[in-house]
Amino acid sequence: MENNVTEFSTLCKKLVGIDQRIRFVGVADKHGLILTTAEREGIIPLLNDEETEQYAITASTRQYTRLRWQDLLGKLNYTCSLYEKILRITVPITNQKNRLEYLLIFTLDPSTDDFDHIIMQKVIPLVADFFSAAFTKLP
Repeated sequence: MENNVTEFSTLCKKLVGIDQRIRFVGVADKHGLILTTAEREGIIPLLNDEETEQYAITASTRQYTRLRWQDLLGKLNYTCSLYEKILRITVPITNQKNRLEYLLIFTLDPSTDDFDHIIMQKVIPLVADFFSAAFTKLP
């Protein structure tokens, strides 16, 4: 799967295009290493590449902690942090054994009030289709 950066890049570009309020989309592996990103045309990034990489590693660590509670609390769909300048969402991508494989990290404009609808109705279905097809291709 790590060799399919082109496919991940296509996914990121597609996600940036599904809603005009999506600013940034990135896919990281289970260790938080960013595989590819896409940004909305014309935005000025709030983080540089190194800061984005550091954030992804931190997000990966937090996801491991959160996933351990799923047996008690139910499936984790996404986490969301509202900052003054952005809304940052992390979606864990797990395998059939509920082990973290990838992270989808994306940001929205902070004034996005229907973010749950965007995530649950637009982003997650597209991501689920992509990764379920990708996981079935694995040997």
